[in-house]
Amino acid sequence: MRHYLCIDLKSFYASVECVERGLDPMTTRLVVADPDRTDKTICLAVTPALKKLGVSNRCRIFEIPKHISYIMAPPRMQKYIDYAADIYDIYLNYIAPEDIHVYSIDEVFMDVTDYLPLYGTNARSLGIRLVQDIYEHLGIPAACGIGTNLYLAKVALDITAKRSPDFIGNLTEESYCSTLWKHRPLTDFWRVGKGTASRLASYGILTMGDIAHTSENLLYRLFGVDAELLIDHSWGREPVTMADIKAYHPRTNCLTSGQVLMRDYTFEEGKLIVKEMMDLLCLDLVEKKLVTHSITLHVGYARQFGRDSAHGSTSLDMETNADMLLIPAALTLYERIVHPLFPIHRVVITCNNVVPESGQQYSLFLDTYLLEKNRRLQQAVLSIKARYGKDAVLKGMNLLEGATTRERNHQIGGHKSGT
Repeated sequence: MRHYLCIDLKSFYASVECVERGLDPMTTRLVVADPDRTDKTICLAVTPALKKLGVSNRCRIFEIPKHISYIMAPPRMQKYIDYAADIYDIYLNYIAPEDIHVYSIDEVFMDVTDYLPLYGTNARSLGIRLVQDIYEHLGIPAACGIGTNLYLAKVALDITAKRSPDFIGNLTEESYCSTLWKHRPLTDFWRVGKGTASRLASYGILTMGDIAHTSENLLYRLFGVDAELLIDHSWGREPVTMADIKAYHPRTNCLTSGQVLMRDYTFEEGKLIVKEMMDLLCLDLVEKKLVTHSITLHVGYARQFGRDSAHGSTSLDMETNADMLLIPAALTLYERIVHPLFPIHRVVITCNNVVPESGQQYSLFLDTYLLEKNRRLQQAVLSIKARYGKDAVLKGMNLLEGATTRERNHQIGGHKSGT
């Protein structure tokens, strides 16, 4: 039998802001949100004290009741990354990296099976020790789920630990079936979204116990191959191990950039955004020594028009990372798929099937001298930016009204990097 831990840093961003202010993360009313944006901006995190008052974790500012007083902390993404790195170092004091899977910035899975005899302890005691170590060194509260497989560890964290006074939850396949088969709502369980739960509810299937005793033929008819996951999870089973995760390599890779615009942009203004984003993606490709022969563009219109997003792809004659080829291709695609009369609010560009740049085949119709000159220019820009900062080299388009590159140069994940 194997033993897994799943550790989550409670209200991580908000907890960091509380610690930085010398405040208790568990009792302080604090939200992490950008005060420079409108009251429709989403809170990146809220403290447990606000959650107890009914404030949801990803609410918008205007949804917080007016009678509730709280501190608003601007996001500082670099600060959170630094804290997460320090916490990862704590994990490494106990567990080797090959037995740790970083699920997100504030959540990790660990296979601790082989460490229990080494430390002369059990999974629960080791989980408590790790949680205490994080709090003692950095002041960040954490919760821990313990399970005999990865799924049970995650469910123990998400459901059981939240209802435990010490924020520690522990599940086996047997205890899962006996204690959580009747648990509702189904969306509390990992990988069960609202759409899945709604579809199941239309057949009177409301709990994991219901799924376990439902005809498998019906489930496969409803969900196809995904039914296998539902069936296994309804019994608390999970065949994937930490070794499987570490050995996994995707068949294809892509590079994606996206942004939600701070206001609605006209069709012409949108061209500038696409041009800027593709320019930065090209530099990213060059820096990573990758090339692509296909790009996909997804453009979301302003919500009030109720139109489906524009979506399309285009291919090039060769694999490349040259901005002189990819930017015109992106603009042509934009003009082809986006309706010129509707303002846009969201843009996502993906470089598909990126591969290492080795043994490239040039097109017979391209001037290879210009292509190599373009490449040297891109490499020079990267070198200057690496030495003097992202704003050291800007193009004329980055100074135009509506351009976003300069602002995004100081963001991480679309939010202020902070100090």
